Amino acid sequence: MSTAIGGGDDEWQPEVHVLAVDDSSVDRAIVARLLRGPNYRVTTVDNAKRALELLELERNVSMIITDYWMPEMTGLELLKQIKDIFGM
Repeated sequence: MSTAIGGGDDEWQPEVHVLAVDDSSVDRAIVARLLRGPNYRVTTVDNAKRALELLELERNVSMIITDYWMPEMTGLELLKQIKDIFGM
């Protein structure tokens, strides 16, 4: 999906899909609010396992923002698994 920017039909920029992973609902809401706009689509999940499940279904994620300290798996462990499994 692409979104027109600048009002001209010849100016297109692809939509950036951001995945925000955080066990804090407040922090997820803040990240989503800061990034949502015409050129960003933000998906939030509350743990690393759900992030991996989402990436299995939808691989078009452009950026991942993750909390470091989360239960069961840290943000760094999540990113290492994503790299190993998906080659991202």
